[in-house]
Amino acid sequence: MARWRNLSLAIILSVLLAGCGDNPAEQQWQRYHQRLTDDLALSNIQRADPGNIGDFPERPDRIIDIPETRDSLLNVYALRECQITSLVAARNNQLGRVAPPSQQWLYERTLWQRLSTCLNSEVPEQLSDEDRTRLNRLTTTKTAQLPAVSWNAIFDSSEWVKSFSRASQPLSNIDETTIAGQLEAIDYLQQMTDHQFDRDWQQDSSTLENHLKTLQERPLTAEVLRALLLATQRLTEANALLAQQSDTTRCLSHWDSPSLERLANAAQQWLTAIIRLIDAQQVGKPIAIQRYQERWLSLDNPQAPWGQFQQALSEHQTLRARFPTCSDN
Repeated sequence: MARWRNLSLAIILSVLLAGCGDNPAEQQWQRYHQRLTDDLALSNIQRADPGNIGDFPERPDRIIDIPETRDSLLNVYALRECQITSLVAARNNQLGRVAPPSQQWLYERTLWQRLSTCLNSEVPEQLSDEDRTRLNRLTTTKTAQLPAVSWNAIFDSSEWVKSFSRASQPLSNIDETTIAGQLEAIDYLQQMTDHQFDRDWQQDSSTLENHLKTLQERPLTAEVLRALLLATQRLTEANALLAQQSDTTRCLSHWDSPSLERLANAAQQWLTAIIRLIDAQQVGKPIAIQRYQERWLSLDNPQAPWGQFQQALSEHQTLRARFPTCSDN
């Protein structure tokens, strides 16, 4: 019985290990490593697991607390000329209270627009002193809260969180359309952020939800980061092999690396968009998000995946330059 149990365990482990190499990105690196060892007449390169990205901060560590704004229905009704009564009523009903972060964002921005437009109209002149003061106070409160609402709408959304999921594979089969749709989604979130205090810019609920649906289709940020980690690991392994070779008369097969160039372009483009959106938020970023951004998303930190990838690639190109290129390739 113990023999069969051990055999079953071995089969399971072999299946799991085989699955690690099923990703097309990994298969490309396997072929490249094999070509290097063939050129240098060496045994296979010792390969290691590149590891995963870090956990995205938990909800309490990434969300900004926003005090609830309370007022009586009579006081809200007193500001009915500002066209906020039906909006507030919809927000306070059962469906409004459980609305997803994206819909809360739309509600808060619409409320701010109506309050701000009202405050800058002739309506305040028609209000009592008490109601005019209330309108000023409410508009000031909502103006101060809106950046935090925008932040929470993004960082509390399941679509955004999923983009950083560790349960992902390295990005592979990259072409011009791979991240196009997701970049459009990020661009719309960027527009909503940039125009949050623009009374004339009108957001669209269906457009927002469609873009969020696009983000939810795949954990793209995680895929990009894991592809960089994989590339860095495989380049580092190849670098160790090349650095050990004192005989530089052996030639190396031509290295055509368009897939690596596409990865670099896609990664830089995507990380730039993500960083720009995060930095555009007019709030003090929670410490956990600052740390995550610096460790995993940064294009400037040499210890982040992008910096490590660039360093490993540069070293690899330098090491390859020591060897001639095979003339029959």
